[in-house]
Amino acid sequence: MVGRIITTLDCVAEGADWLSRAEPRFAHALTLVGPLPLRRQPDGFTALLDAIVGQQVSVASADAIWRRMEAAGLTDRATLAAASDEACRAAGLSRQKARYGRALADSAIDFDALRGLPDAQVVEVLTDVPGIGMWTAEIYAMFALGRADVFAPGDLALQEAARVLFDLPDRPKERALRAMAEAWSPWRSVAATLLWAYYPVAKSREGIR
Repeated sequence: MVGRIITTLDCVAEGADWLSRAEPRFAHALTLVGPLPLRRQPDGFTALLDAIVGQQVSVASADAIWRRMEAAGLTDRATLAAASDEACRAAGLSRQKARYGRALADSAIDFDALRGLPDAQVVEVLTDVPGIGMWTAEIYAMFALGRADVFAPGDLALQEAARVLFDLPDRPKERALRAMAEAWSPWRSVAATLLWAYYPVAKSREGIR
């Protein structure tokens, strides 16, 4: 069963209000970061390729690579499937990400059908493609499909923001943060958005460990 879909800023605000009433630390974070953004994007091949490009690099680096890929026509499914390693490398893709991108281009994912699948099945379908792990699948479910109750505990910024906001002795590992986030259901995606917004505050307070 597909749960709540975030479609508007009002949805985000509803989730933020629920979280602030459920957890005082979230209420405090909201006073620092202000209204949360609607982090939606169109779903489909391009959105998932964008998530692959963003793996383990800064936002600035991912944006720069994406612009080069667009200029080279490599954000098109057919063009990327036929692209050489040299063409991908010239656009800024590592050999590994070029392989992952071509695997996605060659995959049989029915992006329209994903919209009707429960969150767990979305993740299962996506992670069957080489190079798409839990982080990428969960990011796609949140941003491209608008799922309200998905979290990405493997994200280092979320881990660090949670460490500072909840005054934890160490940055929580993926499994621990996933368990921690269960208390934020049914608005775990909004909790992630709040923690991402809080991350610059955490960084300025204590730096990154």
